[in-house]
Amino acid sequence: MKSFIFILLLKLSLGELTPRASPGYDCDYCQPEQIHISFGSKSNDIVVTWTTFNNTHESRVQYGEGTMDMEAVGTRTLFTDGGKQRRKMWIHRTLLPDLKFDTTYVYHAGSVFGWSEQFSFKTVPAGEDWVVRAAIYGDMGNKNAHSLSYLQDEAQRGHFDMILHVGDFAYDMDTDEALVGDEFMRQIQPLAAILPYMTCPGNHEAKYNFSNYRNRFSMPGPYESMFYSFDLGPIHFISISTEFYYFLEFGFKMVANQFQWLQEDLMEATKPENRARRPWIVLFGHRPMYCSNSDDIDCSVEYTRKGLPFLGLYSVEPLLQRFGVDVAVWAHEHSYERSWPLYDLRVYNGSLREPYRDPRAPVHIVTGSAGCQEDTDKFKTPPPAWSAFRSSDYGYTRLHAHNRTHLHFEQVDVDLKGQVVDSFWIIKDHHRPYDLS
Repeated sequence: MKSFIFILLLKLSLGELTPRASPGYDCDYCQPEQIHISFGSKSNDIVVTWTTFNNTHESRVQYGEGTMDMEAVGTRTLFTDGGKQRRKMWIHRTLLPDLKFDTTYVYHAGSVFGWSEQFSFKTVPAGEDWVVRAAIYGDMGNKNAHSLSYLQDEAQRGHFDMILHVGDFAYDMDTDEALVGDEFMRQIQPLAAILPYMTCPGNHEAKYNFSNYRNRFSMPGPYESMFYSFDLGPIHFISISTEFYYFLEFGFKMVANQFQWLQEDLMEATKPENRARRPWIVLFGHRPMYCSNSDDIDCSVEYTRKGLPFLGLYSVEPLLQRFGVDVAVWAHEHSYERSWPLYDLRVYNGSLREPYRDPRAPVHIVTGSAGCQEDTDKFKTPPPAWSAFRSSDYGYTRLHAHNRTHLHFEQVDVDLKGQVVDSFWIIKDHHRPYDLS
């Protein structure tokens, strides 16, 4: 009897891997494509997302360690693009829960009508005491994506644990009745199918109230990928939508909702027991609080820093100071720029010799030069006093969080065939709200 029960439970857990009977309807466009993964509510939960152009009536991922001997069943939603043709596609999402830490899994996604090719990913280690390795960039299009091949190569060599894409995808995902979005998602698949591809929205996603972005990506939390947070190693990451401040036609309420959520998230992250375990706080959003590019009005508007126009409401910068946010990462400007420790246009270096050792304000990084058809942006001269390093070359940023006290950033210049042109450490013995006195 026990043997029978064991066999029955094993069959249920494996989801009966034999193909199901055909439901007997035409399914000409049921081959999975645009496969990408993201973290779920925990770092050992992985969400697999993909697209088909007909309804497959099922969304299945078969996976396992070396062999695909487990199965998870997910859901699908019909997405209708806002263009004239009202193109339709089915977005599939399947959660792979409670995976073993620091383990390589193979998987494919699909249905009885067709499976994707086989991919693999490696889950991150457990706990906080390991080196987090991330690639960070924004503003990458399906044309002129100078950094893409470098990122694909590094990802396939196991150099990263995840990707942060800081807004502006495809240029644009809605272009040509969303066909450009489809092509972009195919282009990033060699990267995004093997590494969690974490995102935030940019201004180029705004069409039809960000519908392509909200439907195509699957970030943690209940806010349709517009804002969320997650923990990884010694870092608490926070993703926000700067675009709520600029597209008020879609509703003022989202500015208020995000601001309230952000305060609560930071309060939780900075409780003594949480900050002791995970001291680094890295916030990322698309439009920068600080930039020094020439002929760009956004470098003077900066609503997320100053608050909504005329009213000054919901300014995010005071929250960075109040809760001791360590690093703010932005994009939007098609360039790379690193600030000195900075608050309200004033520099608060740790010391003259070691400005990034126990800095007295957040460090801002703009990394929006991954490559798109709009080319890179130039800088005004001379640089402002708060700007420490600038580059208008194409490239992307590497982050290594070595431990609770040391973060390391590098800027990879793909115009110089992968040469590192900027490298700096942030060293903090204590993580706390900033004293600006």
